[in-house]
Amino acid sequence: MPDLNLLTTLDVLLAEGSVAGAAKRLGLSPSAMSRALARLRETTGDPLLVRAGRGLVPTPRAVALREQVSRLVQDANIILRPVQSLDMARVERTFTLRTSEEFVERFAPALLARIAREAPGVRLRFINKTDKDSTLLREGSVDLETGVVDPTASPEVLTQALFRDRLVGVVRSGHPLGQGDVDVRRYAEGQHVYVSRRGQARGQIDDALESLGFTRQITTTVAGFATAIALARATDLIASVPERYTAHPREGLHSFALPLSLPTFTVAMLWHPRLDADLAHRWLRGCLREVCAEQVQSALP
Repeated sequence: MPDLNLLTTLDVLLAEGSVAGAAKRLGLSPSAMSRALARLRETTGDPLLVRAGRGLVPTPRAVALREQVSRLVQDANIILRPVQSLDMARVERTFTLRTSEEFVERFAPALLARIAREAPGVRLRFINKTDKDSTLLREGSVDLETGVVDPTASPEVLTQALFRDRLVGVVRSGHPLGQGDVDVRRYAEGQHVYVSRRGQARGQIDDALESLGFTRQITTTVAGFATAIALARATDLIASVPERYTAHPREGLHSFALPLSLPTFTVAMLWHPRLDADLAHRWLRGCLREVCAEQVQSALP
């Protein structure tokens, strides 16, 4: 069985590119480091570092291993490190969040304001979420995601609920559906804008209407709820969107409860277990959880 202690030695050797430099960094003698390099060469079946002039250069295998070894060592240090405090005011770090544009529009202003107060060296990079694939979380190119809780989600991804939500109807001020009760017939007979990030032609609302003997006419399909809300504000189209996304942009809009029996859903944040004990990541998760709770509470009538 390979000696896992060699991972740390390999990480330092690849970072230093020098037996003497690695020995000094690890507090070993040059001869002890040379023996360790010999063991690494035997274990991996590769020279790893070869002479080039007066120095050493990494082999292609060593270059390929560098990032993976560094990540493994970092993960091991996180696991073995005792719980400690972290001064977020001194942290310099960029987090990548994969989420919808609507989530950014609704919750990012308050989140960014809090980060500016508590951790001015922290930067957020938002990228658009178009599917539920957790590959980017596993690969480490995304630090945190938000989305509707999916029972079929990968078991290696951790989740924590942020808030519950439901779909509501949205129309422009002065729209006929802004007057009187909205029953199934009135709702179904209108012209609808449908949100589908994956280009699907119908969804749960259409299934619910069909079970009652109704069919709605979808005249426009868009990829995001923000676009659907904007179209509803400017046209006679009916948009069916998550209620939390209509909390602030209500000017020029009228919202109503859908005349259908649809389940509520939970919006959660998702992250990979390797970041679970990371103190800065844990702080970010706490900020996001508290900001969402505050914003949802402030939007209550």
